[in-house]
Amino acid sequence: MVRAVGGSGTIQMWSALEKMPAPATTYERIVYKNPSEHHYMKVRLEFQDRGVGLNAAQFKQLLISALKDLFGEVDAALPLDILTYEEKTLSAILRICSSGLVKLWSSLTLLGSYKGKKCAFRVIQVSPFLLALSGNSRELVLD
Repeated sequence: MVRAVGGSGTIQMWSALEKMPAPATTYERIVYKNPSEHHYMKVRLEFQDRGVGLNAAQFKQLLISALKDLFGEVDAALPLDILTYEEKTLSAILRICSSGLVKLWSSLTLLGSYKGKKCAFRVIQVSPFLLALSGNSRELVLD
């Protein structure tokens, strides 16, 4: 209630908000779906024993077999590209269609061996933007 003091006394005025009923509260759920067609993953393959080497073709075959073992023949046919591969460190940047990201990631996580040797994939970075994988802000050195 709002009160105004006039010349001859107090006049009571009701605010417009007090006369109107309270509006019903409504909620709107907004879901942002990533419009990117592809996601990029920076991964590294680590072996328990040193001295195991793979070329790019063997590396890609390992990725496809990991998908095939977990999800079958159909999902092993996901569009998957190796953009860069370093044979010395067994690390790569992969491009996968966004709809297959979770399948690839889970199959890499569950992979445990290659030709009888224990190994594990380490997912270093994932982004819908390739440029985001070009550097690591935690390792940035300013001059």
